Amino acid sequence: MQLTVLSRSAKIFTTRRIVQAARGRGIRARVIDPLQVELELGGEGPALYHRRRPFPRSDVVIPRIGLSINQYGLAVVNQLQLMGIPVLNEARAISASRNKMRVLQLLAASGVRVPHTVMASGPSGLKEMVRLVGGVPVLLKLLSPNEKAGVMVCETRQALESALEAILRLGQNTVVQEYLHDARGRDIRVLVVGGRVLATLRRRPRVGRLARSLRQGARFEAAPAKPAWDRVALEAARVVGLEVCAVDMLDAKGGPRVFEVNSSPGIREAEELCGVDVAGAIVERAVALRQTSARPLESGAER
Repeated sequence: MQLTVLSRSAKIFTTRRIVQAARGRGIRARVIDPLQVELELGGEGPALYHRRRPFPRSDVVIPRIGLSINQYGLAVVNQLQLMGIPVLNEARAISASRNKMRVLQLLAASGVRVPHTVMASGPSGLKEMVRLVGGVPVLLKLLSPNEKAGVMVCETRQALESALEAILRLGQNTVVQEYLHDARGRDIRVLVVGGRVLATLRRRPRVGRLARSLRQGARFEAAPAKPAWDRVALEAARVVGLEVCAVDMLDAKGGPRVFEVNSSPGIREAEELCGVDVAGAIVERAVALRQTSARPLESGAER
């Protein structure tokens, strides 16, 4: 069996661990940079090339599409699907997860509770929007085309004013979300693979910082699993259509509320803090997906 990981670099921790896990199970694994893949339509059928040569045979593909190459990466994943090659996270689901407002719309429509959220085409009405969601603290999310603007937690009026100045300069669409007072310190990330919860983490972001991640100052710690968190995380993954994802939620009074679903989560914290072989679970789910596919698969690029 040949497994392909779509990733910008084989040195990225999650990519490296997936390759290690695959090879440890006797599976051949390679990493291909999606920006080095060319697409063809309109000939005998959809085709893919890698560095202008036929795309290598792949029985299953694990996309690790970074935000910086979201559009092109999704086109590559779509092309793989057109060619009948199974992918662990389809393009439609990845795309939905990357649209912050769209994913909340999908979840809310399916009965998954989300925080009170409002959106505006510009920041001019931001102060009023903050009042509508209950005042500070709030989450400010800027909807840039590549989603790199991230998230800012504003705990105070002063922090909000500073954020306002930055948003005014950027001139981007804005989502304002309540940061539930009773959920402080209960910012939960649940990692889901193939319909199973693998790890639960508590996340403590640094106040006023962008992009809630370790790199930007947030701190992760292992958290005990709770049935309510598991149920919500599994339902969120199902609604969005993701095989692999991290579901971020606030453990609020009345039940958890999902505020984001990440389709390409890093796995370092889950593996190191929770002692879980997440990479192995991802590979095993990819193998199962391949085994349930309808027919033997070639890349389709070779003619």
